[in-house]
Amino acid sequence: MLMVEEQLYKHKSDKTITQIWKLLPEKVTWSIYMTILDYSEHSGKIIVEKDRTVTWLWNPEGIRKMYANPELIFRIN
Repeated sequence: MLMVEEQLYKHKSDKTITQIWKLLPEKVTWSIYMTILDYSEHSGKIIVEKDRTVTWLWNPEGIRKMYANPELIFRIN
């Protein structure tokens, strides 16, 4: 999973699902790859656009900065 996420992060939003899969080692099957993409999209790390381009969204450093800002108020539902 980490290997897939590393490729997704590396290519941010310039490659499609298939192009990224072809960059992975052969031991990653299509079904496992799609499961990882589904999980990553559900957890908010990526979004798969209509043209099947994958865009990386997750920015932990940016989130840390937001939480450190005393002027922001966070509401947890």
